[in-house]
Amino acid sequence: QVQLVESGGGLVQPGGSLRLSCVASGSIFSINTMGWYRQAPGKQRELVASVTRGGSTNYQDSVKGRFTISRDNAKNTVYLQMNRLKPEDTAVYYCNANGVILRNVIGANYDYWGQGTQVTVSS
Repeated sequence: QVQLVESGGGLVQPGGSLRLSCVASGSIFSINTMGWYRQAPGKQRELVASVTRGGSTNYQDSVKGRFTISRDNAKNTVYLQMNRLKPEDTAVYYCNANGVILRNVIGANYDYWGQGTQVTVSS
């Protein structure tokens, strides 16, 4: 099957930076969209940023100009560079791979999630 493994979360002071990484492994032929979502305590999971295989990006308004999403298609890896972090960015960040086509599976695509990585912005 497919596994998504995130890394790079942690504790950072307001104004600081973190870089999240997510590697998708398994019997993958291609991935359409990779993205990052986050969920703060008591709130719904929300899209932070996404990037298509062709490089088109989409950002939540609150992170525009501060966060940058990128991906390496050859490595099935997506990154999220987070700058000028704010306390309200505190959440568990989840990696998502959407429109995954598996080797040896014709006519279907799948959606996968990582286990999440905690990002805490606090002084």
